Order: sequence, then C-alpha cells, then structure tokens
Amino acid sequence: MKSYCVIKSVYSMASRENTKEEISDSADESSESTDYSEAPPVEEWIEDVDIQSTKDIEVPDLLADQVIGQDEAVSVAKKAAKQHRHVMLIGPPGTGKSMIAKAMTDFLPTKKMEDILCFPNEKDNNNPKIRTVPSGKGEDIVEAHKREAQKKQQQKTKGMFIILALIVGAGILLSFVTGQWMIVFFSILAAAMLLIALRANPRGFGDDAESNTPKLLKSSGPGEKPPFIDATGAQSGALLGDVRHDPFQSGGLETPPHQRVEVGAIHEAHNGVLFVDEIHMLGMDSQHHLLTAMQERKFQITGRSERSSGAMVQTEPVPSNFILVAAGNLDSVYGQRDKEGRQMGGMHPALRSRIRGYGYEVYVNDTMNDTGENRRKLIRFIAQEIEKDEKKIPHFTKGAIAEMLREAQRRANKRGELTLRLRELGGLVRVAGDLAVERGHKMTKKEDVLDAKTTARSLEQQVADKYIKKRKEYSMYQTEGEVEGVVNGLAAMGGEQEGMSEYSGIILPIAAEVTPAHSSEEGKVIATGKLGEIAKEAVQNVSALIKKYTGEDISKYDVHIQFIGTQEGVEGDSASISVATAVISALENIPIDQNIAMTGSLSVRGQVLPVGGITSKIEAAAEVGMEKVLIPKNNMKDVVLEKKYEDKIEIVPVENLGEVLEHALLGENKDKLLDKLASLLEIKSLPIPAQDYPSRSESTSRDV
Repeated sequence: MKSYCVIKSVYSMASRENTKEEISDSADESSESTDYSEAPPVEEWIEDVDIQSTKDIEVPDLLADQVIGQDEAVSVAKKAAKQHRHVMLIGPPGTGKSMIAKAMTDFLPTKKMEDILCFPNEKDNNNPKIRTVPSGKGEDIVEAHKREAQKKQQQKTKGMFIILALIVGAGILLSFVTGQWMIVFFSILAAAMLLIALRANPRGFGDDAESNTPKLLKSSGPGEKPPFIDATGAQSGALLGDVRHDPFQSGGLETPPHQRVEVGAIHEAHNGVLFVDEIHMLGMDSQHHLLTAMQERKFQITGRSERSSGAMVQTEPVPSNFILVAAGNLDSVYGQRDKEGRQMGGMHPALRSRIRGYGYEVYVNDTMNDTGENRRKLIRFIAQEIEKDEKKIPHFTKGAIAEMLREAQRRANKRGELTLRLRELGGLVRVAGDLAVERGHKMTKKEDVLDAKTTARSLEQQVADKYIKKRKEYSMYQTEGEVEGVVNGLAAMGGEQEGMSEYSGIILPIAAEVTPAHSSEEGKVIATGKLGEIAKEAVQNVSALIKKYTGEDISKYDVHIQFIGTQEGVEGDSASISVATAVISALENIPIDQNIAMTGSLSVRGQVLPVGGITSKIEAAAEVGMEKVLIPKNNMKDVVLEKKYEDKIEIVPVENLGEVLEHALLGENKDKLLDKLASLLEIKSLPIPAQDYPSRSESTSRDV
C-alpha cells in the first residue's frame, strides 16, 4: 500500500482548488525542480518601455544588424565573408538563414569585382574564349567592338550599293550604245536580285557584326556591392550555365556559338555569395559539379541538353570564385530513409566535407530567452517589417506590440522563451496592418492583432476547426458522463513535420474493446486508424504496460483499439496514455470520465514522457468544453495559453500511468484497481531531466 499512498499525495497537490501557481510550486517540491523564472508579464513590462509606437524605433542600416536572435550565426557569417569561407546554415525555415547569407555581402571586398567576356575562337568556333577585365570595363570593350563592326558593315554596305549602281549604269550605257532598251530592264532586274540575295544573308558580303563582337557574360559597375545570388531550386542549366540551342545551324543564318553562351548562378556569384536553400533538392550530379566549381574556382559552360546543338559548344573555364552558403534543415544534410532503411537524398558527402574543411557549420536558433533585451529586439523586428513592406501598413501601438510579444511567447512552445520563426510572425504583422488599413486606423491596435490571429490561421488550424465542428455535429466524442473503454485523447497537426512553428490541436477519441482471443495460442492487439510506424510501436509498448499494471494475462484476449475519425492517418506516440487508459478501462470494466482529455507518451516502465504541441492541445480541449486535461509534468514549462483559455480548464501534470488512472477512472471498482496496482509494483520515475525532449516524443500524434 505504500506506493498507493504516494500516488494519493501527488494527486492531492493537483486538486481543482489549487491555482496554476500552486500546481507549479507542487511540481517544484517533487523529485525534480523546474525553473519557471522569466521576465515580467508583457502587459506590465510594455508600460515601462520608453516608446509610444513602433514609429519611435530606429531600424539599422546594416542588414546584419537587423537579424534577430542569431548572434552566433551572424558572427560566423562575418568571419566567413572576410576570410572567404563557405557556410552551412541548418535549422527550421523562417529563422533568418537567407537574411544572414545576404548580409555577408556587406563584409566582402569590392575591389576584386570583375567583368567576364566571351570571345569567338577563330581556330575552333565551338570553344569560345573567356576573358576577365576590371569592373566596368566590359561594356566599354563590347561597345568598342560594336562600333568597329558597324564601321566595317557601313563600308561593306557602301561597296554593295556602288556595285549595284555600276550594274545599273552599265546597263543604261549599253542601251544607248546598242539601242536595246531591254538591257536597262535586265540590268535593273539583276541588281534587284543581287540586293535580295544579299539582304537574305545577314552576313552580307562577309561576317556580320555579331560574329566578331564579344558577349558580356557578367558585368558590375565600379564600386558596386558584391553579388548575392539565390540559386534555390535552380535547374542544372540555371545553376551551372548553358548554351542556347540554335535552330538555324547552316546557310549563314546560325548564331555564333559564343553569342549563345549563358552564364549560370555559380558564375553570376563570382566574387560574391551563392545561396542555396534546401540544398538536398539539388540532384547529386549538380551537387558534384557545384563541388568542382568550389574547388577549381572556375567552371566550363556547355549545353545541358544532349539533343541540342549547344552540347557541341564548350567554353574555356569561366571564373566562379564564390562563397557558398548552403541552407536547409537536418533532412537536407542526412536525407531520409525508406522502408528498407536506405538513405534517400541529402547532401553529397564530398560537398559537405568541403564546407566542413573550408568553412563553418551552424545550427540556427528557433527560440531565444524571454528577456527584456530580446523583447526589444522583437519590437524592432515589427518596425523592420513595416519598413520592408514599404510602409503600406501603419505602425503598431503599445497594446498591439504587447499582443505580438504574447504571440511570440506562445509560438515558442516553451515558457520563458520567444519564437525566432520570424517569417510566420511577420505574416501576422502584415495581416494585422492590413486590417488596420481596412478599418481606417492611423495605428495598428491591439484588436487588429487579435482579429489577425483568426484571419491568419494556418491551413492546419483551419482544418482542425472543421474537424472539431464536424465531430461536435456527429457526436464523435463526449464532454460529460462516463463510458467504459473510451478516452478523449489529444493530437496536434502542423509543427515541425510541416515546417510550421504553430501546432493545431484536435480531440482524438480512442475506443478500446477486449474480447476472448480467437486463437488458443495467443491473443492479438488490433489497432485501426491508418497508423504510422511510430504510432504502431507505441501501441505495442502499451500492451506490455497493461500486462504489468493489471496483472492480467492478456494473451487470453484480443484487444481492439480504434482511433476514431482518423481516415488520413495518425503518427507519433503522444496518444500512448490515452490508449493505455482505454484498454485498462475496457479490461477492468471501469468507466472513464468523459470530461477529461489527456496527452502524453509512455515509457515501457510507465513513466509519462513529454510531447510536442502541448499548448494547442490544451486549447483544443478547452474549446470543446473539457474541464480538465492531463499532461506530462515535464510539459508544464511549455504551456503558454491564450488569455481566453486560462480560466476555462484545469491543467493536471502527471508523471506516471498510475496518476493518469487515478484522475481518469470513475466508479467503485477504481479503488480496487489502484489497490491491486499498488500491490503489483512500486512505481518509479526514470531520471530524465525536465529539459530533455526525446525526439520520438516530439513526433506527436497527427490526425491530418
């Protein structure tokens, strides 16, 4: 009975009369203390900020100074630019990777800028020559060649008209001598035919101006900033250069090969920065060619289509001395594995080795500490977004700023931190500003931001709203009463799997039924609902726990588990405590309180482990009228609710399956089960620190 008493003492600390602060204090007094220290509430803090609106905020001129919360990455980028090192920036989308790459051009030397010219090769037309000249000289050289060519062309044209005049004049003279005036007619006809023939041949009496005029492949003005070229998603020809196909390849109508040469992004980025986001989207061949260009600092241009006449053309090596900034998430580096465990995609190993050997790898932040200094940086970010939007939206009042800061707290998915997924936050700034313009407000107000949160909902949030509405209409879950074997689980859509900082919570009803086994040898655990691999493994782990917690030989039973209304599938293990509770309820014939929702992963020893999307799951439960929600104790620091939900639902932190059963089960058989539970085992907690989040737990249940 000892462990049962311990359980009871923990439960009493989380009773409904306790406030959230008391729950937090109780958690602090337990085996692991959790530090919830943070800056003052935003509403109080903003009053002491010495501004009236974002109009009072000065936006830095230097792009590097506009980057928010990525001090280490910016420091590395500055060093890389000055020392000409390559950089790999890895992390979630919308955290400023492209902005950091673009900022590097401010620290590159401008004196090395060059123009690149392509000249015809008299010995081999299919091997054009490449020449580099100082910046700004390329256009002068091309213009000089054009003037010279035009002068020669004028001389040729003048000679042509002299010849035509002589033909006509000779015909007239012969007509006077012979008296045969038809000679004049034939001489004029001969001159006209010759003129038409010469007009049909663009080269006239010889080579045209285009055949000897060099082509300017890359130019830059004196003192111009080094180039920043975004080659994200570029095809092979756009990245590496190409030679245009010439449909007229004979008869004097063809375009000279050197005029058909087109530079690629690697050549345009010469002496500048080449940025490639989602680097794994480049094919392995393109990555290998990119590596060659990095090593040799020059790369030949040839036709990329084997069926094109351009494939016969191959230039001399074209300078491509660029700094590569490769970006993406972890999948961009490692790729993904198929069902057989084979790696698919990812970076070319040699390309990554080149970056590591001659540059830096940086994992960018997706959150920053919620301090006064960082809050001020986010206020500056709002001002920057208004400036970037060409001031089409009005500046934000203090109230609007405070609401934006609260949203930054919420999207961090962790108490005491602010999100750095600023692209999404910038979208909210614009939507709020658009609403203010529509309403005729001179400043964007707090109510504009609040309404913008609804207008700017993600697709996942909109789908979640429809799911909740549909399930209410068809009574796919209950919010009152008691039912055996049915649990209101919680799931989340969006998040890291979809490249979003926001999760969208939904109610995930789970039903269980226990029947005598069809096979005399062994019972089966049968789960339906189009489960992913992690979800299937979670169900198997739960079946092991049930044996331990009930003392029943469940091999005598078939256990049926249904994830209700999940036609599009479920992935993750955050429904583990829901599955375990539903099965134990069905096995022991003990009803479950339908006014409780729950989420949490389970270890094989019964410890409730943290999961992702906890705030959105709690808000979903509150939205449908649940009065209590059970969450992993280690997730308490991640709860940042909207104000409207703070007093609508009681949050109960749990550490193990025993605590879950204590809160969820009802009826006279409940105490008997807990007594049996206490006699079967001593509940223990695994020594996992509160800040550690197992990667599998973050892959939460997903009902899409």
